[in-house]
Amino acid sequence: MGFDGVGWLAAIIIGGIAGWLASKFMKTGGGVLMNVILGIVGAILASLVFGLLGISFGGWIGYLIAGFIGACIIIMIGRAVAK
Repeated sequence: MGFDGVGWLAAIIIGGIAGWLASKFMKTGGGVLMNVILGIVGAILASLVFGLLGISFGGWIGYLIAGFIGACIIIMIGRAVAK
């Protein structure tokens, strides 16, 4: 994923916001680093999955949406594995 016009620093900031939103939405605890990782990895995961479905996200808002959706998916998978 080339971050679709979003630089590395912006990707970290947007990923952190997306991860934080997902952690609040899914009611999980976690630090800033975990939120950034969840957001960035979530955006990559969501971009890959939605890319296979023919849906593309672009720009800052798209990256935030993809990060949020992907982070929620990762949290759900983590909860399922932990049980």
